[in-house]
Amino acid sequence: MRAKDLTFIAMFAAFMAIGANITSWVPFLVIGGVPITLQTFFCVLAGAILGAKRGAIAMTVYMLIGLFGAPVFARFSGGFSSIVTPTFGFILSFILAAYVTGLLIEKSTKRSMAQFITATIIGMIINYIFGTNWMYIAFTLWADAPEGFSYAMAWSWMLVPLPKDIILSIVAGMIAPRIYKALNDHQTYNTHVA
Repeated sequence: MRAKDLTFIAMFAAFMAIGANITSWVPFLVIGGVPITLQTFFCVLAGAILGAKRGAIAMTVYMLIGLFGAPVFARFSGGFSSIVTPTFGFILSFILAAYVTGLLIEKSTKRSMAQFITATIIGMIINYIFGTNWMYIAFTLWADAPEGFSYAMAWSWMLVPLPKDIILSIVAGMIAPRIYKALNDHQTYNTHVA
């Protein structure tokens, strides 16, 4: 990897840490056990701009930084104990969501704005499905579930951030094509010069 690749990977890992902790400044943005964050936005944006491999690496770097103790997860949490939290599935899903988002764009022929938006929405759906199912399993098997907890309740919590994440995923799909093109045109230019 080139220095530029490493820079963008580090940049998106930092964006994830910032997006995770918006609830520290706005504490009422926690519904049930789920903090309302900007992580889904930065995750799909990373996949859309950096591509499958670099986007997934950026999300993996973010996860490892948090697991090794840096307070980069939601509400400035971190450490290996995060693995057993009900919301850790969302952190894991960021890797897959960024990868699939990037892969869909890389495989498309025209790379139109509509294709970028479709890819970012699919990435968001992956994030929701993986994360919500992990949360349900966690509350069912090892975490202290709230009174009357059910699969439907887990999904009802996700209805609160859903409109925000749909809108931000569309926004990511709208702004990503120009940045993607600029990065790839620059890389093509450097390849020809070299």
